[in-house]
Amino acid sequence: MWWQYLLVFFGAVLMDITPLPLPPAFTVMVLLQIAYDLNIWLVIVIGVLGSVLGRYVLMRYIHKISDRIFKPAKKEDIEFLGNKMKQGWKSQLFILTYSLMPLPTTPLFIAAGIAKLKAVYIVPAFFVGKFMSDTIAVLMGKYAAENTTELLQGLVSFESFSGLVVGLLLIAALIFIDWKLLLVQRKFRLQFNIFK
Repeated sequence: MWWQYLLVFFGAVLMDITPLPLPPAFTVMVLLQIAYDLNIWLVIVIGVLGSVLGRYVLMRYIHKISDRIFKPAKKEDIEFLGNKMKQGWKSQLFILTYSLMPLPTTPLFIAAGIAKLKAVYIVPAFFVGKFMSDTIAVLMGKYAAENTTELLQGLVSFESFSGLVVGLLLIAALIFIDWKLLLVQRKFRLQFNIFK
């Protein structure tokens, strides 16, 4: 029975290790919890730990990929945005709040990784927010599965589709908005000539 919990862990890692907006890790947690009738609290703890590890690994390797893809000016712009996450309790509150919302956290970790932030600036607040939001999502998923199969299928497909669309839009915003100009001079500009 322990191998099913390993599936939860590695499923969460796989959902959150990629820079592409995949379905949220809690969908894997809900599906495996229901399929194998696993202890819901173990699923939440193990799944959140897998999700945090996935995001941490993403943060550690994304800067190497960005060196090959982006022009130096765009990389500097994203680094500027990522370095904003080092600014004390306001940044921690922002990361916590963002992690609580049903938005993909991929752009946060891409920016943090490109800026080569230390994990201490982003992971603790993310862990707290992720634990809270995934607990709610998994409990709701379990309730929905026990009461109406159609509701769960609609929730998963809607979540997957909307998560993909929102994730792609957030990554596009991260990449194509001139963040330094926006945050320093309060001027909005899109840049499309950013790739090498």
